[in-house]
Amino acid sequence: MHHTNRLSSLPSATGGIARLACERVRGAGKDLAGLVSRAGLTLDLIDEPSRRLDVVAQIKLLDLAAEVLRDEHLGFHLARDFDLREIGLLYYVMASSETLAAALRNAARYSTLNNEGVRLAVDLERGVAITLDYVNVARHSDRHQAEFWLGTLVRVCRRVTNSRMAPQQIRVRHYRSALPARILTFLGCEIQFGANADEIVFAASAASLRSVDADLYLNKLLLDYANEALGNRNPPRSNFRSRVEDAIVQALPHGRANVELIAGRLGMSRRTLARALAEEDITFSELLDDTRAALAKRYLSEQQLPISQIAWLLGYREASSFTNAFGRWTGSTPRKFRAA
Repeated sequence: MHHTNRLSSLPSATGGIARLACERVRGAGKDLAGLVSRAGLTLDLIDEPSRRLDVVAQIKLLDLAAEVLRDEHLGFHLARDFDLREIGLLYYVMASSETLAAALRNAARYSTLNNEGVRLAVDLERGVAITLDYVNVARHSDRHQAEFWLGTLVRVCRRVTNSRMAPQQIRVRHYRSALPARILTFLGCEIQFGANADEIVFAASAASLRSVDADLYLNKLLLDYANEALGNRNPPRSNFRSRVEDAIVQALPHGRANVELIAGRLGMSRRTLARALAEEDITFSELLDDTRAALAKRYLSEQQLPISQIAWLLGYREASSFTNAFGRWTGSTPRKFRAA
């Protein structure tokens, strides 16, 4: 494998999600120090709320915490139970906005204060559509953080409007076989997995709902603070590799994740793509292999997802081809890996 030192280009987050997960691990009496270390972090970082964490490390920590806690829906569970005020300035900016539409526009503008790796977008042309876009972070590496964001956004919208509003639709990019009834009840609608976007869609009428805590004077004051904080943040450098990984993930199920197609989707020639990846110390074939290996382990954690379907999702026509590749990546078979 070819891994270059990319720490300076990784986006950061306040780490609130990671710290919520750590509280659960501590409460369960598990080895938190070892878990944090495996995620590339330290207890000193976790125990100091003012310290920001790498988004990639946070994603890794959530995966490890879910494994230790045996909670495959950790992101949704964390979103359902925590005090929304822990979000900080972003929450109060939203809550003091005049309407839900204004609150969501403010969330879109200032969300990077909380997490530079996830950018919110709001589209009022097709109802009230809230989209999550990953920035300089490979989307396929995440599941629990995305589900935390979706669950939290549903809660915030309800809290701002003091209503039990339910989305018309929730779509996510990653795959799951099913969700427990209690999570579907919490969200208020079914979820479409394996979609081409991460988004929540409410009815168009929700946009004009007034915030129960609307305070224009307070909102203006908080927006001044948020603008100052936003101006003081140094945006992370563009991470070309994550863009290529995301393009590969989208093309894999169709068996077309070749260098020509990916280069075309990124608006460049094959040679330009190869040169840009060389600057990241990796070739396209190596990146394709790395991405497939990471996705394979992710999909195998879904016990009800057939191995034949996983093979298709990874772009293999035959399950045997996937089995051979998995043996090369891990020295094991998909069935043995899943059983372990």
